[in-house]
Amino acid sequence: MKSFLKKYFDQGRQEGHQEGRQEGEVRLLLRLLRKRFGDLPGWAEERLRLASSAMLETWSERILTASTLDEVFSEQNR
Repeated sequence: MKSFLKKYFDQGRQEGHQEGRQEGEVRLLLRLLRKRFGDLPGWAEERLRLASSAMLETWSERILTASTLDEVFSEQNR
């Protein structure tokens, strides 16, 4: 029984760390986008909050070269 509880606890802790990292990525990307493009429309903030870690990473890289907010979120750049 202890092994099961430890496994369950470890899994929960790992999921919590992942969620924390992703929330931090969203906050950082929001700050960078606001610094670069000014106030963000609601759709951009919503996309960030719903995005996977992989998509957040892609957008984080695009912010370095994109000249518009639309270029950051463009589906064609995948």
